[in-house]
Amino acid sequence: MLTGCLLLACTALYISSACAQTADDAYRLSVGDKLRITVYGHDDLSGEFEVNSSGKISLPLAGDINAAGQSAGNLEAAVVAALRPDYLKNPRVNVELLTYRPFYIFGEVNAPGSYPYSNGMTVISAIAVAGGYTYRARKNRIKIVRGDEDKKIKLEASDDTLIQPGDIIEVPERFF
Repeated sequence: MLTGCLLLACTALYISSACAQTADDAYRLSVGDKLRITVYGHDDLSGEFEVNSSGKISLPLAGDINAAGQSAGNLEAAVVAALRPDYLKNPRVNVELLTYRPFYIFGEVNAPGSYPYSNGMTVISAIAVAGGYTYRARKNRIKIVRGDEDKKIKLEASDDTLIQPGDIIEVPERFF
C-alpha cells in the first residue's frame, strides 16, 4: 500500500511538472515582451532586451534575431546558432521572460488604456486595474480580441475568463 501511495505521488509530481513545462513552452513571444538573455561567461553579450516592433531582438555580435512567435527555448537555440559559427565555440545561453507584453482595455471602464499583465489575471481583475466599470457599462457583453496580426479572434468573456498577454478587452456601453 505504501508503494502504491508513493507511486501515485511521484506520478502526480511528474504530471504537474510536465504540464508546467508545456505551459511555459506554449507561450509565444511577441512585440513588447521583455527578456533577460544570459550568455554564460560573457557578460558583455548578456543583458535585458525587448522584442521590438518588427518582432526581433538586437544582440551584440549576433545582430537581429527573430523572436516573435518563438518559445523561450526556440529563441535560446536561435541565439546559440547566431553566436556559434563566428564568435563562440560552444555558447551556453539562457532566455528568461522578465515581463509579459501589456494587455489593453477600453470602453466603459474608468481608466481605459494599457496595463502590465500578471499571471492568472481574469477579466474582472483587469477591470479592477482599469478603475472599475462606469455606470453605463454593459457587463454581460464583454469581448476579448486575442491573437497576432495574422490571426485575431474575438471571444465572448465573463468576469472569470482568463486573459493573456496582448489581449484587448472591450467593455461596451449599454443603451439604458
